[in-house]
Amino acid sequence: MEGVPGASRFEMDASAKPSLLFSLISWRVGADTEPSCEATAEAASLFQTHRQPLLRYLRSIGLPAQECDEIVQEVFFSLFLHLKAGKPRQNLAGWIFRVAHNLGLKIRSQISSDRLVVLDKALTEHHPDPQRNGEQRMMDIERYRRLRSVVAALAEQERQCLFLRAEGLRYREIAGVLDLSIGTVSSLLTRALDKLKRADGAINR
Repeated sequence: MEGVPGASRFEMDASAKPSLLFSLISWRVGADTEPSCEATAEAASLFQTHRQPLLRYLRSIGLPAQECDEIVQEVFFSLFLHLKAGKPRQNLAGWIFRVAHNLGLKIRSQISSDRLVVLDKALTEHHPDPQRNGEQRMMDIERYRRLRSVVAALAEQERQCLFLRAEGLRYREIAGVLDLSIGTVSSLLTRALDKLKRADGAINR
């Protein structure tokens, strides 16, 4: 994918600003695009809201950081074109995640398996509570490791539903992203949560 000269990809930290999105749009359309442009301003607002959740979700389906950054770049440029063309604005969050999901799966199929990440540690990073004693912190760490291994072992669609739900998407939005029925989404989430509850119960015995 093409990137902005001098800023080939979005960095995966809080330093990314809407001004970078303006630069991307201006460069891709071949003309200066003012931040006051309605489509640009709306895309920038959605970028601020959804960029980090989108990056986390793309990491959860196994993509390396650089590919995630480039997909986000492509998604928000596509969003700008969608808005500029006056296309429907209903459920833009679902639209953003659906485009990212489909593009992510396409990119994932093109990269070597040794570069895929089963489950990024940053997605489930654990910070022991300093108020707990040493034994309690060790138990917390063990619980975290067990639950993380359960998440990694979930069926792919179960894990996708779980992470999309964790990013705040509703059942209907998840169904749209994954091209599933709402009933299927509900069933997948129920199974995933049941597995986590059983694992958590076994740890606490």
